[in-house]
Amino acid sequence: MDRRTTIEDEPQSKRARLDSTPPPEDHEKQVEHTDSTDLYLDTINRHMLDFDFEKVCSVSLSQINVYACLTCGKYYQGRGKSSHAYFHSMDKDHHVFINLSTLKVYVLPDGYEVDNPSLNDIKYVLNPTLTKAQVAELDTNFKTSYDLNNKKYLPGFVGLNNVKANDYVNVIIQAMAHIPPIRDYFILTDFEKKGSSQLVCRLSALIRKMWNPKAFKGQVSPHELLQEISNASGKRFKLTEQSNAIDFLSWFLNTLHKDLGGTRKKNSSIIYRQLQGEVKVESQDFGPSHQTTEKEALLMFDEQKGIKTTISPFLFLALDLPLAPLYQDEKDKEIVPQVPLTTILAKFDGHKVQEVNNQMKRYSITRLPQFLIFHIKRFHKNSWTHEKNPTIVNFPIKNVDMSKFTSDPDAEKVGDHYDLLANICHDGKPDAGKGTYKVHVRHRGTEQWYQIQDLIVEEILPQMIFMSESYIQIWERKPPAAVVDN
Repeated sequence: MDRRTTIEDEPQSKRARLDSTPPPEDHEKQVEHTDSTDLYLDTINRHMLDFDFEKVCSVSLSQINVYACLTCGKYYQGRGKSSHAYFHSMDKDHHVFINLSTLKVYVLPDGYEVDNPSLNDIKYVLNPTLTKAQVAELDTNFKTSYDLNNKKYLPGFVGLNNVKANDYVNVIIQAMAHIPPIRDYFILTDFEKKGSSQLVCRLSALIRKMWNPKAFKGQVSPHELLQEISNASGKRFKLTEQSNAIDFLSWFLNTLHKDLGGTRKKNSSIIYRQLQGEVKVESQDFGPSHQTTEKEALLMFDEQKGIKTTISPFLFLALDLPLAPLYQDEKDKEIVPQVPLTTILAKFDGHKVQEVNNQMKRYSITRLPQFLIFHIKRFHKNSWTHEKNPTIVNFPIKNVDMSKFTSDPDAEKVGDHYDLLANICHDGKPDAGKGTYKVHVRHRGTEQWYQIQDLIVEEILPQMIFMSESYIQIWERKPPAAVVDN
């Protein structure tokens, strides 16, 4: 009788392999569960996603626990069975949502979380982050990126959407986003963890989006920052009403300084450390024989009398333009008045005396900042209307010598020559809403200049920059070794 081999007679190793194999039914359940997490990912429409707007529910207007629908791009609160996001998923058959704070993705109405590598690009666009190595290469990187529509854009040189009348904010943000130390600080610092103000957090997010090399679109909307600016300024600066760019810059820099923990001490914040300088102001009262008709050229300090001297910090210097001619014939109307930058800077040479509020004053810069901001005073308000001085300021793009206008003993060591970094100009009439702002910024790696007006970004020749009506300028100090005589 033949002896048959049974399972009990097989080697132990072979039996172990047979026993470790899961039953066919359980294996099918595992495959089905794995595939179900990716079930609705093909319904995501990246062209509809725009994370630049304020993160509030489109129904309840709440800022708590807000999700974005990855199919239509709308914002809804919560994901429970009584939430607006849950109702939206049932009503519109949209199932994939991302939490705008935690970046976690969920499928509704089932409520389970999805962790798929294909969603990483969406998470990056929602919260772009750059490493120190990437930030160090921003000024030398000239590689163009492509958006979802396969259109080229250069990170950092992207347009900002003009929601209604916020061009005066756009130009200031563009200029600040190209001041390297300030830009790097706002990109690399995690202000959410530090518990900083919403103004600081939203500015940081906007600058990171402007320099994002993996954006879905080649422009950014500052809507979220604009809302916070309106709230923080007590509705002084609105996105629906144009304001003066220099008024906004003054408020913005001082508010950022305060929110970053700055005090009256110099170098107490990144704002003061990079932008603050000091000017010496000497003042003397007029004598009893002074007449108001006396010409400015005859003003002189009486060295025998007391001279009051104060040292005042500044974030920008105000430069006065010569008065434009009131009456012109037909030929003169075609001639635009011009003045060299050095002429209006002579106010700070320490010798020129001016009449200010019934006092004689003269100015001298005692400490030059790393980045020097000029405010060219074009607008004046009289009893009836606003007026604008159309005088063109002629200036070189590089190597502006400030040694004649400073008494800083360390100026020669740290550098007293400056290169233009950003130029903000105003076109049109002076009344609010009747003029427009635009900004010129320089790519430090290629030395190419760009003109940015809201969403329009175009290359411009450096020779064309001084032909505009410059209003605010930002200059960067050059190290002494890099100074080249013109």
